[in-house]
Amino acid sequence: MNNSLKICLFLVMFGLFGWVSVASAGHSWGNYHWARTSNPFTLKLGDNVSGTWDAILATSSSDWSLSDVLNTTIAPGLGSKNCKATLGRVEVCNSKYGKNGWLGIASIWASGSHITQGTVKLNDSYFSTAAYNTVAWKNLVMCQEVGHTFGLDHQDESFTNANLDTCMDYTNNPGTNQHPNAHDYEELEAIYEHLDSTTTISQTTASKNFGGEISELRSSWGRAVAQDGAGRDSVFEKDLGGGNKILTHVFWIE
Repeated sequence: MNNSLKICLFLVMFGLFGWVSVASAGHSWGNYHWARTSNPFTLKLGDNVSGTWDAILATSSSDWSLSDVLNTTIAPGLGSKNCKATLGRVEVCNSKYGKNGWLGIASIWASGSHITQGTVKLNDSYFSTAAYNTVAWKNLVMCQEVGHTFGLDHQDESFTNANLDTCMDYTNNPGTNQHPNAHDYEELEAIYEHLDSTTTISQTTASKNFGGEISELRSSWGRAVAQDGAGRDSVFEKDLGGGNKILTHVFWIE
């Protein structure tokens, strides 16, 4: 084989492997997404948080609304103390959920691949301590858990890797990981590139018929279906039957 042919083959192989690398770099959460008939769409974030979290929620809402495909708006909370899910939107809550090892959990109710409702819970049992009672830690966890309710997964799951400057990255130093980055917005564009014939957004009806609740207890989350970079169960699935399920992402303390 002459040198020119070798070079051509090398370039072809490089191009193919390069394409595979780029294509596999996405970080969607399965194929879960909100059904909607047009872009951009607006998703309500129910404000069930205390005053110490209001500015944090406002920051996350503003950050994620920079996406070209979705906007978020903060609405009066309907989740009450127990953070009950509401059809067509995401309820965001904080409480002292106990020293059970997690900083935040994000749950989505899905019918097939379509998200129908979501909740975010922030654990003040840790955020009231000196180690986590900082704007940086609160921004990181709020931003990440809200991001999960759109169908985003993590970009990286090692606490010790260098920060990727995104809240969708695990870290033990949240300084530069408090907001989404360009790759998060690109992934949202990929997730919501297609349109649906129906919508699951803004129905604002208390969840009565879709079944299932998620509490602060691991026993309510269903079976573990994925692990984080430290080998801990981090994604759980609760099968409700009929193609309906609840999926929960858990942000464990380091």
